[in-house]
Amino acid sequence: MINKGTAILCLSNPKSPSNVGAVMRAAGCYGAEAIYYSGTRFERANNYTQDTKDIQSKVPLIAEEDFQKLKNRDRKLVCIELVEGASPLTSFEHPQDAIYVFGPEDGSIEQSTIDIADAVVYVPTIGCMNLAATVNVVLYDRMAKTIQTIDHDALILESRDQNNRLKTKN
Repeated sequence: MINKGTAILCLSNPKSPSNVGAVMRAAGCYGAEAIYYSGTRFERANNYTQDTKDIQSKVPLIAEEDFQKLKNRDRKLVCIELVEGASPLTSFEHPQDAIYVFGPEDGSIEQSTIDIADAVVYVPTIGCMNLAATVNVVLYDRMAKTIQTIDHDALILESRDQNNRLKTKN
């Protein structure tokens, strides 16, 4: 795993199976522990169209209507949403153990969840990104801000597929 600590992803009423599949791929790439989702739209359209790495066999995808149940004193609840007064991701310090709640593609996280969050963060962009893009940016930011030594060549060898055997001149 790249990150120290754990990251749990919560998707608030996602509607697009392709976005959820891409979130699953991001979870696998960045070592998320689990993905929870609320609502019924995803279940009606569920087919994991973007889960090309079979992440569903490694990272659980679990229906949960109340993300607040996942919060405890060791796990901080972080809402990622365009909310007035939210902190920009660029200056956010990720908790070691985090529950990241992402709003739906066409709505917002419930106010009651925002009210109990340990942090509310937004990604400073012009306009809004889709769900999967936002998850990727947040998880990459978490990894990039983790202070640890990474053996980059070993990581590349472990991460790439059999169709990529490229090397630099150096």
